Amino acid sequence: MTVSNVKSNVTTYLNYINGEWVPSHANEKQGSVNPANKEEVVAYVQKSNEEDVNQAASAARKAQVQWRKLSGATRGDYLFKVANELEKRIDKIAKIMTKEMGKTLPEAKGETARGVAILRYYAGEGMRKVGDVIPSTDNEALMFTTRVPLGVVGVITPWNFPVAIPIWKMAPALIFGNTVMLKPAQETASTAAEVIKCFAEAGLPAGVVNMVTGPGSVIGQGIINHPDISGITFTGSDQVGKVVGQGALARGAKYQLEMGGKNPVIVAEDADLDLAVDATISGGLRSTGQKCTATSRVIVQSSVYEIFKEKLLSKVKQLKIGDGLREETWMGPCASENQLNNVLSYIQQGKKEGATLLCGGNKHEEEELENGFYVQPTVFENVTSSMVIAQEEIFGPVLVLIKVETVEEALDVANDVKFGLSASIFTTNINKMLSFIQEMDAGLVRINAESAGVELQAPFGGMKQSSSHSREQGQAAIEFFTSIKTVFVKS
Repeated sequence: MTVSNVKSNVTTYLNYINGEWVPSHANEKQGSVNPANKEEVVAYVQKSNEEDVNQAASAARKAQVQWRKLSGATRGDYLFKVANELEKRIDKIAKIMTKEMGKTLPEAKGETARGVAILRYYAGEGMRKVGDVIPSTDNEALMFTTRVPLGVVGVITPWNFPVAIPIWKMAPALIFGNTVMLKPAQETASTAAEVIKCFAEAGLPAGVVNMVTGPGSVIGQGIINHPDISGITFTGSDQVGKVVGQGALARGAKYQLEMGGKNPVIVAEDADLDLAVDATISGGLRSTGQKCTATSRVIVQSSVYEIFKEKLLSKVKQLKIGDGLREETWMGPCASENQLNNVLSYIQQGKKEGATLLCGGNKHEEEELENGFYVQPTVFENVTSSMVIAQEEIFGPVLVLIKVETVEEALDVANDVKFGLSASIFTTNINKMLSFIQEMDAGLVRINAESAGVELQAPFGGMKQSSSHSREQGQAAIEFFTSIKTVFVKS
């Protein structure tokens, strides 16, 4: 929604470049629409151009010269201050996130609190070791390794976690001596701007953190092509991720891609079915299914299939759909009209392929929901692994049920996709657990827990086309955001 007449009572957010809030060189703004009420403009953000990218990259490059010279402890002190600023603003930022993206307010508060925890975790990383002493064949020499920052890191983030994902990329980049240029998703750019305010208030030196908002085709591509940006960390679709990777590779920049999944849950015949049902609903439908680790395929052994299905449908039909700011709401709208239409198109594809629609399948038409991007929680059965709805990432509240005879067959079906991000199994049998751990092609496997669960202190990333095979979060983050330097000293 590009606008020319800006409403005076709606906040307009600027770009943040070299320690200042500045308008874009294009002098264009874009409205961010409330997905719960498409008539409401939440805020206006800058629709920037390549000149803004150049300005931010230049500021980051200059700032990195001094930022990298600071001790890890000093950089950590800055991150602690950012965490404190973010903690003060949890309620405000969560409310903006809910109005801008649609997830429920409790989920938005939880995500913002997680951002605080991530900042404090990486603040502490400034005091950890960054190298090893290695024996030299020369007994008069000292040889060791250290780590050095990449330089300027371009951070390209999606709309589904507008606080947590930017922070889990920016915090390790900064603690290891890099400077940052953030390009948030345009749909949630005002939430990102509120996060950047916390960095500004914490007093980070000018140019260390920069934010430029605008379309991916311009700002994202500008980051990919810019010679001053040494590393790019991206979360988004696999189609766009491949463009990022190819562009970075062409000019020798380091890149890190997290590109979604088609995550299965296996329900074995010995599973606690009530636990499995609750976890499937939570993992698949919370945040309106708009998580890269969301449960999408539910693979159930035939001996318990009917009982599981009955329990699942009973609970899905009771879910309260509505505005995420309302206390009684369990699931909010899709994040945008484009996302709603995308989900509805997959539902139509499932019907066309011959899958049986058990519930949902339509846009909500109730009077109180008609102005929002609401889709009914949807469940299909009689789904085969070759169907599009069993192969492609829908990124919406759609579950497909697949019946199998054995856990071995379930594992074959679970692995029969191009993605490999997360997966879970429900079983009380230790042998089935071990087989699942060993044979499941996913970067994150969970036993008797929903697929959509990531802990900040643990490495996160996927296999196959879910990632570029690097890992984010935890201590593994140092591998991407630094390079190893080997030092040989002889007296």
